[in-house]
Amino acid sequence: MVLQIKSLNKKYEEISLYQDFSITFEEGTITCILGPSGCGKTTLLNMIGRTVLPDSGTFDGFSGKVLSYIFQEPRLLPWKTVKENIEFVLGDSINANERKALVDQFIKLVELDNFANYYPAKLSGGMRQRVSIARAFAYKSDIILMDEPLKGLDIKLKLNLIKTFAKLWKADRRTVIS
Repeated sequence: MVLQIKSLNKKYEEISLYQDFSITFEEGTITCILGPSGCGKTTLLNMIGRTVLPDSGTFDGFSGKVLSYIFQEPRLLPWKTVKENIEFVLGDSINANERKALVDQFIKLVELDNFANYYPAKLSGGMRQRVSIARAFAYKSDIILMDEPLKGLDIKLKLNLIKTFAKLWKADRRTVIS
């Protein structure tokens, strides 16, 4: 199946970010949007995520899809531990035993087993971003939107997080738009 954006138009004051723009995304794949700073990549993700409205255009195949988001910064709740930050997005959608097993599984996949009870302030930037990635995968979404989640990280950390992300995606091939 495919997801399509057709004839998208979006303008901010005098700046036309999108003019009759169309794109197709294959479901179950990773698609990376590339472009210079300020060209509208985040705006496109926000329109897909329905937090910004387009001026015109159609979004075919997106209706009814559940989304999760990995932001440029981790956006963790500082008063919750690693485990609780991941558990938080699950809510009461599954019973307590299943929720605990799922959270433990994702903590292990991102190699933070020894840090499950740490608060974000006690974690490195890369560790916090791994929690953010685990949280996005733990949430049962159809599409994961990634807004430059590796921005500002050193090359070694970026490569480590790419390996972590690839491992998670191979286990659960959701549609990813980055």
